[in-house]
Amino acid sequence: MNQFGREYRLSIFGESHGQCVGIVIDGCPAGIPLHENDFLTDIQRRKSGAKGTTPRTEEDRPVIKTGLFNGHTTGAPLMIQFENTNTRSHDYSFIKDTPRPGHADFVAMEKFGGFEDYRGGGHFSGRITLGLVVAGVIAKKIIHPVLVQAKLIEAGGIQDIDKAIDRAIEKNDSIGGIVQCIATNIPIGLGEPFFDSVEASISHMVFSIPAIKGVEFGSGFEAAKMTGSQHNDKIMDVNGKTATNHAGGINGGITNGNDIVIRVAVKPTSSIKLPQHTISLKDRKIKELIVEGRHDTCIALRIPVVVENAVACVLADFMLMAHQAGRVNR
Repeated sequence: MNQFGREYRLSIFGESHGQCVGIVIDGCPAGIPLHENDFLTDIQRRKSGAKGTTPRTEEDRPVIKTGLFNGHTTGAPLMIQFENTNTRSHDYSFIKDTPRPGHADFVAMEKFGGFEDYRGGGHFSGRITLGLVVAGVIAKKIIHPVLVQAKLIEAGGIQDIDKAIDRAIEKNDSIGGIVQCIATNIPIGLGEPFFDSVEASISHMVFSIPAIKGVEFGSGFEAAKMTGSQHNDKIMDVNGKTATNHAGGINGGITNGNDIVIRVAVKPTSSIKLPQHTISLKDRKIKELIVEGRHDTCIALRIPVVVENAVACVLADFMLMAHQAGRVNR
């Protein structure tokens, strides 16, 4: 399904080369000041055009269709829409018979019986994340003074991101990266044990972003190499402040008041200029495939704002649930 959340509920829609993409947000509190210009900074962070990103550029002008009156949210569902204008669908005509390795083309054909819109990846495209970005902009207003910030800390296995991009462009290949996201000023007590833990909900949301292959909190996989005496975070005061933050701000699925620290692994873009092997669905033979079209050398360059705003949406959902239960701790 295309819905997420219990109090701050999101429904995404659209395809990469369809008429539009967008999101419906239900459960947004009334009275939040909002203007279409509020989205522009984060939309710009996600945009292409820089070195290492696709040359496909869209205006990406958000149009608020419902849920806004006199400059404030009304409490009714917000519908925010973006038109698709710069499409070259003929670049994807080959996909119907030769699915691209690493993409959702093959599984989409099997699941939807060939009726899926395969142009530009259709509903599986990273373009759909525009909805998450605008939902996160509103979520940040809801969760203030909680602050969520994400940045790319590594690409192609090194911290020199420009150098990594140049190498990949020279080789006509693509690279992945690691995005780090930190949320500060977190109230104590958000989340539930087990299935609705903060880690589970953030992971659910973040893994919904195309190209994400791994999520870790705090010390993450390094915890497996540590002893208990090394990994345990010493509690320093009655507010739960700890000397270290190996737990990443979460114990037992519940926020402990320290910063939430997340790192996300982004895979290399699957569409590359190098020849690849795939199956021809016409004659069921192995075929060499060269992918045409406009694609990112490193999609991780555009992912930080998506991760940041997706995490903000999850925190808004938890904080609204806590408020409804009368146990918000801020």
